[in-house]
Amino acid sequence: MPEPRDEAHALRGATDRPALLAIRDIIEEMEPLATASLDDYLNPSVLEVELADGLRDAEEARIDVTWTTRDDYKYHYTDPTGVDLRWGNHLHGGDYVRASEQEHYHPPPDASSDPDAVEASCITRSPEELVTRAVLKLWRVAYHADSHAPLNAASNSP
Repeated sequence: MPEPRDEAHALRGATDRPALLAIRDIIEEMEPLATASLDDYLNPSVLEVELADGLRDAEEARIDVTWTTRDDYKYHYTDPTGVDLRWGNHLHGGDYVRASEQEHYHPPPDASSDPDAVEASCITRSPEELVTRAVLKLWRVAYHADSHAPLNAASNSP
């Protein structure tokens, strides 16, 4: 599903390379199924996380991470079975009626941007280390549960 191009939904700030490097290191330390690399080492726009297994029937998956100098972020999960979901923290112009704050979650199966589908995110911390640990924990719980239900069900995460 294409992402909104509306300015009210855009990430603010330049890509934060040091944050992406820190996120990469956390992922490689915490998740044995993941291999993380920057799309461009010197001038990255995204951290690409390849997963050797995916959720439910997916035999592989990817999480693309974008983090900006304004602490706006997107963690976008996608897999070959057509499942997409996304955790985000950025302005949304009040369009998401179920997410009053900037932190929000686009649920599977298609990471819908429909204002009625987007939910408030259970991830409410902003340092990249905490957000990354929360995303990995949520993914791992959903992986072991063989269900998408736990992906936005944590409290006090991470």
